[in-house]
Amino acid sequence: MGKLNPKQVENLTEAGTYEDGDGLRLVVKATGRKSWLLRFQLAGRRREMGLGSYPEVSLKNARLEASAKRRHLIDGIDPLAARDQERTARREAQRSQEAKQLKFETLAKDYWTAHGGAWSERWRKGWMRKLELYAFPHIGKLAAEQIETSHLLKLLQPIWVIKTRTADEVRGQIEQILDAAKSRGLREGENPARWRGHLDNLLSRVEKKKARKREHFPAMPWQDVPTLMRQLKTHMTAPSLAAQLLIMTGARAHMVRFARWDEFDLEACTWSLADERMKTRVAFTIPLTDEIVECVRAIPRIEGSHFLFPGQGKSGVMHANAIRNLLHGMGYKSITRHGFRSSFRDWAGECTNYPREVCEMALAHDERDQTEGAYSRSDFLEKRRELMSEWTSYIHSK
Repeated sequence: MGKLNPKQVENLTEAGTYEDGDGLRLVVKATGRKSWLLRFQLAGRRREMGLGSYPEVSLKNARLEASAKRRHLIDGIDPLAARDQERTARREAQRSQEAKQLKFETLAKDYWTAHGGAWSERWRKGWMRKLELYAFPHIGKLAAEQIETSHLLKLLQPIWVIKTRTADEVRGQIEQILDAAKSRGLREGENPARWRGHLDNLLSRVEKKKARKREHFPAMPWQDVPTLMRQLKTHMTAPSLAAQLLIMTGARAHMVRFARWDEFDLEACTWSLADERMKTRVAFTIPLTDEIVECVRAIPRIEGSHFLFPGQGKSGVMHANAIRNLLHGMGYKSITRHGFRSSFRDWAGECTNYPREVCEMALAHDERDQTEGAYSRSDFLEKRRELMSEWTSYIHSK
């Protein structure tokens, strides 16, 4: 039975410490403020722990709280450490709850800020503009965990047939943003914007294939590429070296423009690109042949830059039209940079016996369906190394 009673606690005004028993005491300050204090011993050391102020914490509740802390001591637990852990857990839970209320529009801008530094200014503006036009009006004010397949269908279906390519780009952007949200613990479960095995069952695949076929780029006949390579080797400027790397690897122009030194392992003969560097948002490794390694070694390192081809603009890399301007200056005005991927693919199809999936994977096209991909997970690196070795040998032949 405690020494204090509720009426006594209410009427105490003289400054001092008043014992209730078993280490519980009421501390009255000269200002009149009253608070509860628990004294205990742990590992031979005397400790003190505040249990709250009176009257917010009544005598009854103070005794209950003191009893709970003494049970901690019996179990060998430090009540102060346990309280700190509880407070930390509550703060983390509160932060997590607040984070889960972040709207899709905010998450999109976070993703744009985190990854947009490696994009061209034009791509940065276009990336956000598509979301502003097609996504934000439907899901901009929703939290990540609130977005469902029905929301995706509502925003994609009206433009899927008339603007299929744009619609698929918006779908891909939403998929990236929701994947990032899941990594931050802001949503669980499947990504409702995923195409394979999900939206491909709900939206026309035919329209998507038509949109891809409409994307044609003027390509140099593969028979003429060796002549161009010989001409490029007479220049050996940064745009020329970038063009050679582009042609030999079959990479996309932005992959070459933003290539970083830390992505290359010249001993292992690999060029490893992180998922945010790939159009498909899947990390990819390009095998390097001896000719490619020689080309990379010929590129001068610029102090203070992480890029193989640094530039003076906002992007920090070579101008987007540097290779095109070089080709135009050499008289190849009808040829595009992207077209060299077609030159490689036509050569591979006509002059080699490598399986289609290997040739497509060399261009970072994984066209295996969901079922096939579940069992065949290889990226065919060694087979692609052999294929690219034959390609670079051919384009350096006379």
